[in-house]
Amino acid sequence: MTLEEGLRVRLAADLRLGRVAPAGEDPAEEGAGAGFLALAAGVEGTVERVDEDRPQSQEVREYERLKSLLDDFGHQMPPGSRRQLEQQVGSLEPAWTAHRERMLRLTVRVRFDNGFVLDDAPGDLFTAL
Repeated sequence: MTLEEGLRVRLAADLRLGRVAPAGEDPAEEGAGAGFLALAAGVEGTVERVDEDRPQSQEVREYERLKSLLDDFGHQMPPGSRRQLEQQVGSLEPAWTAHRERMLRLTVRVRFDNGFVLDDAPGDLFTAL
């Protein structure tokens, strides 16, 4: 399932969220707070934001930069420069391939119909309606 902004979703598992405290109080302080907040599976809401995070190494950033340069301006380059750039891109391709195969961390911000907002939640907690 692909999560995207505006998609209606349902919470797939019960959630127990941290200590609830009035605004301005530190929930970590002893005696602070009013308890815990729980959201039941089945609560519905709308995806407001989707964030994808796949950490990039220096090699991956360099591959993207050089590949873009080659794609955009390679046809205008002198043959020797183009060949050199193609070799550089080729040497960085294993890092790029490994990067693409790594698991993508997907987090979402969902506004539930009851008014609660859950931010930075793993996307696999939700199913599409």
